Amino acid sequence: MQALLCDQPNGYEHLRLGDVPTPVAGPGEVLIEVKAAGMNFADTLMVAGKYQMKPEPPFVPGLELAGIVAGLGAGVSGVTLGQRVMAVVDHGAFAGQAVCRLADVFPIPDGLDFNQAAGFPIAYGTSYGALVWKARLQRGETLLVHGAAGGVGLTAVEIGKALGARVIATAGGADKCAIATAHGADEVIDYKAEDIRERVKALTAGRGADVVYDPVGGDVFEASLRAVAWNARLVVIGFAGGRVQQIPANILLVKNVDVLGFYWGSYRREASDLLTGSFQALAEMAQRGQLRPHVSHILALSDWREGFESLLGRRSTGKIVLTP
Repeated sequence: MQALLCDQPNGYEHLRLGDVPTPVAGPGEVLIEVKAAGMNFADTLMVAGKYQMKPEPPFVPGLELAGIVAGLGAGVSGVTLGQRVMAVVDHGAFAGQAVCRLADVFPIPDGLDFNQAAGFPIAYGTSYGALVWKARLQRGETLLVHGAAGGVGLTAVEIGKALGARVIATAGGADKCAIATAHGADEVIDYKAEDIRERVKALTAGRGADVVYDPVGGDVFEASLRAVAWNARLVVIGFAGGRVQQIPANILLVKNVDVLGFYWGSYRREASDLLTGSFQALAEMAQRGQLRPHVSHILALSDWREGFESLLGRRSTGKIVLTP
């Protein structure tokens, strides 16, 4: 089968298409015929050797996918041949077929196509876990979402609204702000033209945000820290802005602020039962029309280079999907 290969983790520029043996599902595993695979910022880190997990090269990158169940390993139950599913893998999604642990395979919610489902698990799973498990977001609170037109940020806007929060979204440029508004943001801040701290204070009558969802980091995080309410919770999702911020503890103390790190991938190993419950809740939200996955780029696997360039250049909105 055809797959995208990383021979050495020294950047996406050195990836190549190649033929690899079709995988076989072992005990407790499911073989999936891949119809679409979602791209994530973590993919750019993995193929550059900068991600937490470092597969032994050569390897097939790609962390999430959607497709049809094509094979069942010994001891597998709860899924059937031909079923539409989405799944998460340690790597291997950018290929014609992929083997996944049963615990990482979930039914595709009704109404979603393969392209939408391919970018669903990580982005929506991350935002649900960050807002519900970590931030304990409550109805009526003010949620500030950064990178709100991006892969994870847009899902945080939708889930925040579904949970009953008032959502303030930040994005770069009028077009991206419009996408955040279309997906439910109550207020938007164009960080290219407006000061985040001052606008948040103005929009909250000086009180600040109760919860901050931050996949950007750096200067954006530092502005947020000075625009939060007493007893606020700031969830650190990532550092897409390129700089890891240093957090001044004196501000945390004075305002009783919690800063919470959140890496969704670790829950797959440490608390998989939480994932099962979260995907049930997300499926219900999707079926109520509260979640509308946005895919800005649908590319053939052979156009992988364009996908990585769009992702790193922050030219995409929502998700980028590769189709074998």
